[in-house]
Amino acid sequence: MPLLDRALARMEALGLPVAVNACYLGHMVAEHVGDRAHLSVEPGDPLGTAGGIGLLRDWIGGRGVLVGNADAYLASDALPPGADIAALLEDWDGREARILGVPGPPNEFGGHRFAGFSLLPWDLVATLEPEPSDLVRLAWRPAERQGRLRVVEYPGTYLDTGTPADYLAANLHAVHPGNLIGEDALVTGALDRAVIGARAVVAGDVTRGVVWPGGEVAADEKLTDAIRVGRGLTVLAH
Repeated sequence: MPLLDRALARMEALGLPVAVNACYLGHMVAEHVGDRAHLSVEPGDPLGTAGGIGLLRDWIGGRGVLVGNADAYLASDALPPGADIAALLEDWDGREARILGVPGPPNEFGGHRFAGFSLLPWDLVATLEPEPSDLVRLAWRPAERQGRLRVVEYPGTYLDTGTPADYLAANLHAVHPGNLIGEDALVTGALDRAVIGARAVVAGDVTRGVVWPGGEVAADEKLTDAIRVGRGLTVLAH
């Protein structure tokens, strides 16, 4: 879960108390996070971006909240590591709602689209309930109508890695133009822009691909534009 680890690192770099909301495969998320953050595991169906915050409302206890999507990939040559979301907090008055944005379609907020992180004052958080709902309708748009929503432009690349194609694109962007090989991986095949997870065994060729930790690519295989999980699960990224 490298993107989750990146999100945790961003929060930790800012010196903030960190909570992780987990739903789908929540037990795996909880096991991975361990004691690095306060854990909130949703009990049933997904609560959405607002409902998950509502479930954490007592833990938040009157504070403002910096909310990050763990599947948001951010990369910028203009900012040092750990500083890419710090602009959201600069000179914050505790009342303004802020979202990180990048220019371009679908132009959700003026000429920007949402880039994975937002900052919410407590009075907006206090209205959120632990029920299926989203921050767009219950927090950002209301703040926008009140004239207290600000878009903080992100000077870099943002990808929402919710699809196989975007997940692969984020991995390839991170290693361009080379390869990344995890600890204890055994690679005897040819690699071209590949991300190989820890303990993976790669005897075949991988071109523009990702092999998850512990995954395998047999000697007679050529994995291209795809993600390999375990020994036989291949997710095509196009």
